[in-house]
Formats: sequence, structure tokens, C-alpha cells
Amino acid sequence: MIEARHLRVLRAVASTGSFSAAGRELGCTQPAVSQQMKALESSVGTPLLVRTGREMRLTQAGEALVRHAAGIIAGLTAAEEEVAAIAGLRAGRVRLVSFPSGSSTLVPTALAALRAAHPGTRVSLEEAEPPKSVELLREGDCDVALAFRYEGAAGAEEWDDLVVRPLLTDRLVALVPEGHRLARTEGSVAIGELARESWIAGCPRCRGQLVEVCEGAGFAPRIDFATDDYPAVVGLVGAGLGVAVLPQLAVESVRPRGARTVALEPAVRREIVALTLPDLAQVPAVTATLDELARAGARQPAAR
Repeated sequence: MIEARHLRVLRAVASTGSFSAAGRELGCTQPAVSQQMKALESSVGTPLLVRTGREMRLTQAGEALVRHAAGIIAGLTAAEEEVAAIAGLRAGRVRLVSFPSGSSTLVPTALAALRAAHPGTRVSLEEAEPPKSVELLREGDCDVALAFRYEGAAGAEEWDDLVVRPLLTDRLVALVPEGHRLARTEGSVAIGELARESWIAGCPRCRGQLVEVCEGAGFAPRIDFATDDYPAVVGLVGAGLGVAVLPQLAVESVRPRGARTVALEPAVRREIVALTLPDLAQVPAVTATLDELARAGARQPAAR
């Protein structure tokens, strides 16, 4: 196997014409140069230099190796510089996947702070709800995935193979039209008080959580509208077409015109996290992204 340090010695010998001169150029002793040249000739299995009086001359094999050495050493130097830039956060790329309400609240704050601190680091963003976002992470299609899970939900072990960075705990709230009988309620409202209402449901995972909570309160919600689009949910509630239960973070991502939020009992919370793979957690750009997401989560009103 040819080592880069041996190629550097060979180039120095070829350019200076002797072991001693090469040693002075490289900052090492003449015996050290001689030893490394012997190791290189042993690796390639043929002589690379011949002595002619007091000078050294390259063999045909030596000439060929010196010719290739320039490109090899240049490539290694470029690779070393690029890796050093990535390690020092002067360069790098992070592929981020987030669910929509995270994309409009946590992500902008985090990425603005990351760009200010490390302008050479680039982050791409794609949207996907869990568990799809977690699948993308495991399949190598992203480096960081924002995800959530509801307290007490089954499958808590589904992230055991991942690095989990908690961001905030988000509470579900009821959303009712401004003219609703409960719109001015101070304190919490039992979800059973909304049993006879027309319901507007959100994303499939949130919809399933809504049905589960309502059934726990002794009723099945009459879902008249269902949409994955949070602004559409808010718009339908604001138009007086029904009530909804949404995560607080989702409400904060939309201006709820014509609608009001009401705290619910029993309290239902979801844990919002950033996920990555154990090996990726050691990459400086990924670590910096996780740190900024955590700071953004701590500043969210939903986290208080």
C-alpha cells in the first residue's frame, strides 16, 4: 500500500536530487528519508531510485510514480482542507425534515441563529409527518428529523436506536369560534362539554389522538371536516363551522382569526423532539443544528 507521506518524500528527493537535501526540505534527517524510500520501494515491489555518483536518478517506475504523486497529494490536501472546514463549521450540509407546525415555528428561529453563527453551514428542509420523517432518517435521506409523540401513546420504544434531543412539550388546546358559548371561558374546559359539537380534524396522527381522547371522555366526535392544513382548520373554525383540538404550536403558527383557544381537561400533551442517528450526532454541523433547535424550542410559548 502506498502511503501519502512516502509520496511526499519521493517528490522531495526527485526535486532536490539527494536524501540529505530532501531531508532539509522536509525537516527530517537523511536516514529518515532513506528509510521511508526503502519502505516505498518495498510497497511497490520495484526500485524507484538509482545512485549515479553523488546524485539520485529516478527509474522509469519512479518517474511514473512522481508524475501521479502530484495529483494524489493535491487531492489529499484538498480533502484534508475540506474535512477541516466541515469539522470547524466553516462548511457542511445538514438535511432537515420537519412536520409543518415545526417548520413554521421552531425551524425558522433555529436556522436563522445557525446561519448567523456558522454562515458556511447549509441546511435543506423537507416536510414530512412522523412516522414518515423517522423513516427518512433511518433510510439515510435526512440527517435530522423533527418528530412528536403523545404522552402515554404506545410505541415509546420506536426511537430507541436514535439520538433523541427533547425540544419542548406541546399541549393540545380547543379551538372554538369567537361567538361560541365557551369562547370567553377562563381556566380549563372538560372536553366532554364539546361532545355535541361539529368537529374539524387535523392531520391523521392528531385525528387519531382526538378520537382517542374523546372516546376516553365517553363520546365519539362527529367529524364533519378533515384537513392536514392547519390554516384551513383555523379558517373553518373561524367561520363557525365547528370546533377543533390542535397542538398549541400549530395554533401559534397561524393567526386564528375569528377563533379562540380554550385550555382542555384532561390535559393532553405531545413531546416534540429532534432525532438523528448516533454516528451523525458526532458531526459538528448536525450537533450545531440540534443545539439551535433546542434553543428555539425553549423560547416557544408552548414550552412555558
